[in-house]
Amino acid sequence: MPKQKSNSGSKKRFKLTGTGQIKRKHAFHSHILTKKSNKRKANLVKSTLVHESDHARVIALLAK
Repeated sequence: MPKQKSNSGSKKRFKLTGTGQIKRKHAFHSHILTKKSNKRKANLVKSTLVHESDHARVIALLAK
């Protein structure tokens, strides 16, 4: 039986941290930036962690 392929889009979007959490980037920072405040745009640049309720779903996409 052939190996299962992991989701290629997910490989590019998520990274595992050393403690096993999953890092992700914020959405809404690619275009239509003129109406967004500087504070909001600065916060969208930072990465954050995937919520624990979605953790199993993301792991399933990464490790098939």
